[in-house]
Amino acid sequence: MRSIRQAKFQIGQVVSHRLFPFRGVIFDVDPEFANSDEWYEAIPEHIRPRKDQPFYHLLAENAESEYIAYVSEQNLVPDESGEPVRHPQIAEFFVKTPDGRYEPKPTAMH
Repeated sequence: MRSIRQAKFQIGQVVSHRLFPFRGVIFDVDPEFANSDEWYEAIPEHIRPRKDQPFYHLLAENAESEYIAYVSEQNLVPDESGEPVRHPQIAEFFVKTPDGRYEPKPTAMH
């Protein structure tokens, strides 16, 4: 049985990509790679991440746009800028606290 690594980053945490100029708020975590083989194969081999690590779903932004990103743990670092993330879907997932953190919205139990 394989052991699943503990995720290093948390839902609501603002992170930046280690190699590319974008950042975002984590809204979901997969314990290991859970996207398509086509998506994985599209990453250039010399920078392709391992599949046996947490992968994060981000409400991401760069200088030009906002989008959803799927990023391996090895390619993320904590964002220390303190700048708010401007992604238009943030309010669907999070409540921004007075100190600038993003807290997941409580979900209604059905």
